[in-house]
Amino acid sequence: MASGELYVLAASGAELGAIGAFIGGLILVGALLWAFWLGKRVRQRESAPPRADEQTKMPESGPVHEIREMREPDEMPHAKDESERLRPENMHPGDKRSDDQDPRRWKPGSSGSFGSGGPGA
Repeated sequence: MASGELYVLAASGAELGAIGAFIGGLILVGALLWAFWLGKRVRQRESAPPRADEQTKMPESGPVHEIREMREPDEMPHAKDESERLRPENMHPGDKRSDDQDPRRWKPGSSGSFGSGGPGA
């Protein structure tokens, strides 16, 4: 092979790479235009945002505030016999308001967790 033939082969490879990059760019631009068009069609099918008079309003009693209360879990249901299996619909995930509404706090002198430096440390 002469050096002129190698130059022609190298040039044709570079030209093919440039053409491939150009075609890839065209495909990418086409995909972006298609995505924009599809998004526009989906947006047109959606309902319009609510007008100012359709917005939610604050209650006449004023803003709703957080309520803190102590809760206690419901009693765990027991199976009628050992062969009965409790199903999720048999469970009651709710809980009820506790009679004692004083939050439990750690008091100095009461036992602490392991390594807490409590009494006897």
